[in-house]
Amino acid sequence: MGEKKRKEANKNNMIFGKKNFKWMFIGLGFIALGFILMAGGGSKDPNVFNEAIFSWRRIRLAPTLVLIGLGLQVYAILLNPDKDQSQK
Repeated sequence: MGEKKRKEANKNNMIFGKKNFKWMFIGLGFIALGFILMAGGGSKDPNVFNEAIFSWRRIRLAPTLVLIGLGLQVYAILLNPDKDQSQK
């Protein structure tokens, strides 16, 4: 088998392309950032209640970022990597 045919055969074996992985890593970044923003707000003393757990950042922003990240993961999985190459 020629070098070109071997490269083409290896290329066709990949389920996800470069664009898929790029979107997956962007989605993972959103998810990680959401969980980082959600962390904290606890109290060292169990008898003291800390109101910081109800901040806008933890209730609205962080879960929204996690959901956006999950949506990007679905988009990355469904993205057809061969579509861009056929147009070139």
